[in-house]
Amino acid sequence: MTEPVTPGSRLPHGNSTTGSSDAVPVVNIANVLTVLRIALVPVFLVVLFADDGHDTRWRIGATLVFAVAAITDRIDGQLARKYGLVTDFGKMADPIADKALIGAALIGLSILGDLPWWITVVIAIREVGITLVRFAVIRHGVIPAGRGGKVKTLVQSFAIGMYLAPLPDEVRFASVTLMGLAVFLTVYTGLDYVVQAIRLRRGVTSS
Repeated sequence: MTEPVTPGSRLPHGNSTTGSSDAVPVVNIANVLTVLRIALVPVFLVVLFADDGHDTRWRIGATLVFAVAAITDRIDGQLARKYGLVTDFGKMADPIADKALIGAALIGLSILGDLPWWITVVIAIREVGITLVRFAVIRHGVIPAGRGGKVKTLVQSFAIGMYLAPLPDEVRFASVTLMGLAVFLTVYTGLDYVVQAIRLRRGVTSS
């Protein structure tokens, strides 16, 4: 599990693990990519629902838009690590961009009948719940995104990509299996965050 960070500690932008937000301009390539990811969400939805949502060409287009948006998450994190492009805006906008993209894709697939609603609901409850937990303990300290959370997001992205792509029925079992793993990691990492929050609160109370 990731150790809690003290209130004075600075968290990096996106997936980065080092750097400081001091004297870093808000308008930098990492933040631009984050904003681009947010801007691609409505574009993705328009393409996904075009022509009843099941036309092969449009589904390929939706898969490509989703893939481009997901890749920017990796790129902006790498740029932030390499060049120290850390800003308060980036620390706030990056997780919002991730949740907006994943949430839009899951809800869209469920509306189209391609993904069971219970999967979308479980993942949505986890994401909203953890966000509320973070705010609940923020006065005691910040719970950073751990390795498990990053793996969870990566698996979710691949699983969603497979559901979006017009794959033949013969390989659909792979999509179902990967989505099952994504749901497991979603619940597991969610419980991990709750445990960290409890430990953080108890540690502050007992000190």
